[in-house]
Amino acid sequence: RSMNVFLVVYLCILVSKAVINTVLKYAWQSEPFRDEPWYNQKTEPDKKRNLFLQAFTDFLAFMVLFNYIIPVSMYVTVEMQKFLGSYFLAWDEEMFDEGTGEGPLVNTSDLNEELGQIEYVFTDKTGTLTENNMEFVECCIEGQVYIPHVICNGQILHDCTGIDMIDSSPGSSGKEREELFFRALCLCHTVQVKDDDSVDGLKKSEEPRKPCVYISSSPDEVALVEGIQRLGYTYLRLKENYMEILNRENNIEKFELLEVFSFDSVRRRMSVIVKSPTGDIFLFCKGADSSIFPRVKEGKIDQVRSRVQRNAVEGLRTLCVAYKKLSAEEYQDVQELLQSAKLALQERDKKLAEVYEQIETDFILLGATAVEDRLQEKAADTIEALQKAGIKVWVLTGDKMETAAATCYACKLFRRNTQILELTTKKIEEQSLHDVLFDLNKTVIRQNGSLTRDTFSGLSADTQDYGLIIDGAALSLIMKPRHDGSSGNYREIFLNICRNCTAVLCCRMAPLQKAQIVKLIKLSKERPITLAIGDGANDVSMILEAHVGIGVIGKEGRQAARNSDYAIPKFKHLKKMLLVHGHFYYIRISELVQYFFYKNVCFIFPQFLYQFFCGFSQQTLYDTAYLTLYNISFTSLPILLYSLMEQHVSPETLKREPSLYRDVAKNALLRWRAFIYWTFLGVFDAVVFFFGAYFLLDNTVVTSNGQIFGTWTFGTVVFTVLVFTVTFKLAIDTHYWTWINHFVIWGSLVFYIVFSLLWGGIIWPFLNYQRMYYVFMQMLSSGPAWLGIILLITVSLLPDVLKKVLCRELWPTATERIQKASRHCREHMSEFTPLACLKSPRYRSSDCSNSPARRSNSHSKKVMFTQWKGIDYSVLPSVFGYSNKHWRSSAGYHYGGSGLETSI
Repeated sequence: RSMNVFLVVYLCILVSKAVINTVLKYAWQSEPFRDEPWYNQKTEPDKKRNLFLQAFTDFLAFMVLFNYIIPVSMYVTVEMQKFLGSYFLAWDEEMFDEGTGEGPLVNTSDLNEELGQIEYVFTDKTGTLTENNMEFVECCIEGQVYIPHVICNGQILHDCTGIDMIDSSPGSSGKEREELFFRALCLCHTVQVKDDDSVDGLKKSEEPRKPCVYISSSPDEVALVEGIQRLGYTYLRLKENYMEILNRENNIEKFELLEVFSFDSVRRRMSVIVKSPTGDIFLFCKGADSSIFPRVKEGKIDQVRSRVQRNAVEGLRTLCVAYKKLSAEEYQDVQELLQSAKLALQERDKKLAEVYEQIETDFILLGATAVEDRLQEKAADTIEALQKAGIKVWVLTGDKMETAAATCYACKLFRRNTQILELTTKKIEEQSLHDVLFDLNKTVIRQNGSLTRDTFSGLSADTQDYGLIIDGAALSLIMKPRHDGSSGNYREIFLNICRNCTAVLCCRMAPLQKAQIVKLIKLSKERPITLAIGDGANDVSMILEAHVGIGVIGKEGRQAARNSDYAIPKFKHLKKMLLVHGHFYYIRISELVQYFFYKNVCFIFPQFLYQFFCGFSQQTLYDTAYLTLYNISFTSLPILLYSLMEQHVSPETLKREPSLYRDVAKNALLRWRAFIYWTFLGVFDAVVFFFGAYFLLDNTVVTSNGQIFGTWTFGTVVFTVLVFTVTFKLAIDTHYWTWINHFVIWGSLVFYIVFSLLWGGIIWPFLNYQRMYYVFMQMLSSGPAWLGIILLITVSLLPDVLKKVLCRELWPTATERIQKASRHCREHMSEFTPLACLKSPRYRSSDCSNSPARRSNSHSKKVMFTQWKGIDYSVLPSVFGYSNKHWRSSAGYHYGGSGLETSI
């Protein structure tokens, strides 16, 4: 967007130049002796030409003459930079996951620079913040808690098998419910069984009760089936529409599978209808507590609900299990309803959902399960770094509020001092939505003052940090349009609350609600850049809605990775993707865009000034070869390589100092202030080029050797100063030098000189192009011309150098302070005298030269330094050749091979 706006500005400048020159041409030619000099008399057809048509032709001629100010080649270079730059992300070895054998994927290269402008991150919880590696923890049946191999009644008995303890369950009715619960979990799922000897390299277990490997699109289902297996019931297979399970007595039971009501994110449950070996028909259902409890008519609801709440607070994923028995007549009615819905030609899904709602009622509650999903490695560190970088992190999940909140505390989204604000259905039931919203708004405004917290304020010690928890039902009420038109007002209040919160948790969210949240923030008045990250198919709508979509290559298929702009193996890799790669991408492309406009102003403004000295005759200042090759050959490769390899600070520094991300936030380097500075710098340099060369050639000293400096020599001097100045300007801006940078920058200058000699017919005489023949050599043969060129290059670069020095000393940015500190560190490495003498013979001191130890050619990557009892120690790795040596230097430092070691 910025590039296109700048292009429109330059298009207006181009039109203005053409209009000014056309008007001035006819004003200058108003004198007869100028319009028709004696040596250029007009022909009769010229005299009879329409004046307006002739003026329009002249206007077009000036447009063609000045069209080089529009950097068409910039668009080609930008596309090359994006395409080639995306490989650096794909090649990053630190973002490769050894466990899965996966590395980052780049599905589009058009959004590289947006990674450096992210203001909001919307992340899924399960499989994104957590490992999605479920482990069955416990189940609660009729208020009694069961743990695999242990029954939890106040004691944990490791040596007792679960089956022995479960057999001691009280009462025959309790045992019947217990067996129904286990059978329900063995039957109510979509797990498939792999009977081969190995599955993806995993060998089959030798245990008799684990003869197969379970496969499912949902890790929860596998964890439940495996957990129940450890409690005595094993799911064997689905064969010819019969589900086979192995009970505790090692007897195989066969249940006929009649119907499957698949899980969906709206119902938040799944059901199966099966016929038992005795001919009884059961409907087993499992799902979220919020979808099961309202449909239960009997059972120990309070005890189960209490256990579910306790497990949720501990961060465990909970599911409730219920059933009802169907008579043959009831099942016949169910079949007819399902058949009618399945055969519907219109709105089939909607009608099926209505039938499911009608059937899944009047349940008897059996119990609940608890499954643990561990937090991913370094997930907390990543979220903390993103918050320090000024990025707001929102967690959007379908889990219970308590489960999600526990995870948010564990991953440091919420902190101990974070004041939690709740906007949930429970709150709205106690008060009206209007009152809850206005109370929350008063709370955040009273603490943070009348002004809302800036998006990039991050975590602050001076202000209270707020965390907001909202559920899907409350969001639906906020987003729901009302007849009085008050919905828009609710949205604004909700957005204002969110702006003043450092973190937001949205729980019980349907996939479309996740996308709604992202869209709401994306289209708010600040128009922030948003990023959504998830690992499953239910996150695709959110990923597609955000400006940048990132898929985690997880265990729920590849839908998220394939629909995203980028894919990463783990959530922790998001830190480097944004803080390092995103930062570099933005810095590089910003410099590329500004530099292209700058060098084209330097290139074409002397052409504009030249028209005042050639009677506005559309005479070109530069030779056509120079006009063609300036953007293609002479100045293209240096900026392309710069935009691919520049590192203004090291990647380690960017990861260590997340706050540096704020220096480039809000499109800082492509704002109008920076654009105007680059444009005026180009105009200044162009004036120096033109008038410097003009006064240089006007001096009689230059031409005292009898040589005649004509139009092409003058243009060549200007062009030579131009090429060297814009190239040196890029060299001054380069912080990260490699042999490729040296080769391309200095090589492009050498190429210009060689080409000019070739084009002038000096190196290759057959190319004695008439108007440029021997012109370049004639210019080089003049000593004052050499002095003038060097002087003009120096004068052109001086203001920019002075500006950089003054700004760095008086108003340094955080990045510049880090750069200065890094240089200061490198300059003072010699304080560690023995270390310095080891690394370079030039700094070898007398204390070290007497040491008999041998110096190695290898370079150390780590030095250990510590202080113990007032004495400083440094442990030098053996790659230097000194191992377990100890001596005292003149600076009072002691070095040894042992001690308490801390890496610096």
